Amino acid sequence: MRFVLIAALAVSVVGCTRWSMDHHLNTAYRAYDAGNCERVILELSQVDRTSRSRPYIQPEVSMLRGQCLERQKLFLDAAQTYQYIITEHPSSEYAYRARARLETLQRLGHYPSRSSAQARPTAL
Repeated sequence: MRFVLIAALAVSVVGCTRWSMDHHLNTAYRAYDAGNCERVILELSQVDRTSRSRPYIQPEVSMLRGQCLERQKLFLDAAQTYQYIITEHPSSEYAYRARARLETLQRLGHYPSRSSAQARPTAL
């Protein structure tokens, strides 16, 4: 009987963590839709705290963080976030989306392409 009680308690704690993470992620998406990037960053911080044992959620969190950084006109920070996704999670769908966002930032002139960054001589 004790084993069943302990097992039920363990399962409920895991479920609560998952529910909490989902709740914060959903709230972050709603805040993004409303244009409230400060709230998005706060909610994503909560997701980061509860998702340490679930690394599969990190690319999605990073993608939303990058989009919010773009919305705040922090293009270099957004590009670095996208580079992180591409480097750390290269086979995820978010890596594909991050590459597309980087290309868009480059075409808009907000982020230098690798070829133009290498072609510029440095001033002394």
